[in-house]
Amino acid sequence: MRLPLKIVLVGMPGSGKSTFGRQLARELNFVFIDLDHHIEKEEGRLIKDIFAEDGEGKFRELETKYLAEVLENVEGFVLSTGGGTPCFNDNMELINEKGIAVFLDVPLETIHRRLTKDSASQRPMFFGMSAGEITLKLKDLITVRGSYYEQAKIKLSGEAPSTELLMSELMTLLRN
Repeated sequence: MRLPLKIVLVGMPGSGKSTFGRQLARELNFVFIDLDHHIEKEEGRLIKDIFAEDGEGKFRELETKYLAEVLENVEGFVLSTGGGTPCFNDNMELINEKGIAVFLDVPLETIHRRLTKDSASQRPMFFGMSAGEITLKLKDLITVRGSYYEQAKIKLSGEAPSTELLMSELMTLLRN
């Protein structure tokens, strides 16, 4: 399959957007782009440093800039966004206009397990938090961000979304 699709994965931190995105891109023979890594490459510094040096507002401006550039200039890709990307600067509207948003709706318990296992220390949002604090933070985030994620054209629910299910959903969407 080599359609000029622009598949944009959205969802909570720890929902598996990057892992699933890489797998999906391989199966489709598409380019895989991790938006956070793309920003770091273009800016020549880490996301955590952008936050620390320039603040979240500047990061969100850069995020919107690079999201728009990728959506405008690249064809046939799977894009993994940061958990907050759809929630700022009308980004979800842009994603739905230029691509196909796919919400990875993974249970909070699964996300919590993933974050407390080994990667929380690598995520600035959860740095230094206890398991209980991570639980509260996740509940707050889904309350604030859930309405944005729900605007996706496709929703894949469950602990481990399958590429087969997504392909079926894409074919249904493209036929309509």
